[in-house]
Amino acid sequence: MKAVLCTHIGGPDELELADIAPPGPPAPGEVVVRVKAAALNFFDTLVIAGKYQNKPPFPFSPAAEFAGIVGSVGAGVTGIASGDHVMGYMGYMGPGAAREAVTIPAGQVIKVPESLDFERAAGLTVTYSTTLYALRERGALKPGETLVVLGASGGTGLAAVELGKVLGARVIACASSDEKLAFARARGADEIVNYAAENLRDALKKLGGERGTDVVYDPVGGPYAEPALRSLGWLGRYLVIGFAAGEIPKIPLNLALLKSCDIRGVLWGAWTKREPKAQHALMADIVRWYADGKLSGHVHAIYPLEETAAALKEIAERKPMGKIVLRP
Repeated sequence: MKAVLCTHIGGPDELELADIAPPGPPAPGEVVVRVKAAALNFFDTLVIAGKYQNKPPFPFSPAAEFAGIVGSVGAGVTGIASGDHVMGYMGYMGPGAAREAVTIPAGQVIKVPESLDFERAAGLTVTYSTTLYALRERGALKPGETLVVLGASGGTGLAAVELGKVLGARVIACASSDEKLAFARARGADEIVNYAAENLRDALKKLGGERGTDVVYDPVGGPYAEPALRSLGWLGRYLVIGFAAGEIPKIPLNLALLKSCDIRGVLWGAWTKREPKAQHALMADIVRWYADGKLSGHVHAIYPLEETAAALKEIAERKPMGKIVLRP
């Protein structure tokens, strides 16, 4: 079968499209899934370059999330059968889903309705699960609170805008262009800030008012982290998602002291290992909300496996609005 392989640390152009052996019969508790779509994320660009906190052994494939059709199931698997449509994630140190089939523990997939196309389903797991875990479990976001979303048009940013509205928040979307902000506004953002054209601190202070903002969702880092944290009011929560800007910010801790606010890390992948049943329930909520029309799962572009390098370059340049998906 075909697979995109990373055999050494490098850039997107050094990935290989290879023929590898197909999966054998699944072990007890596992399923084999024929991959119909695999979604890429910004962290894929870091993993292949050896710059991510997790370094899977070589060779591995990029793409941590996917959708497809169950081919076979191992002993002891219940609730999943051959022919079911599923979406899932490859786990904390998985080999990646940029290949034609994967073997995976049954607990890491969830059945989806056949009305949900594979391309959208592929992109729902990592970004939406990360975000729901961040907002609900780590951020304790409450109806009526104000949520600031940095990088609001990317995969995680879009998920934060949409899930913020599902959870009843007032959402302030922040991004680097008017086009990206129009995209976020169309998907539910109440307020918008172009941090490439205006001072982020001043804009958030104005929008937050005397009370300030309640939760900051930050997958960007860099120069935007501190002004976003300064926008928080009393008992606010700043959620550390990632560092797409390339710089890990150094936050003056006196800001947390003066506001009695929290800086909370969000490491969804590790949480799934510790709380697999909670993650499965979280995924079920996401599928239900999608079926109800509350989540878009917007796909920016679809690439064939042989164009994985081009897809990753587009992500590295932070061009996508929504998800980039591979189709084996």
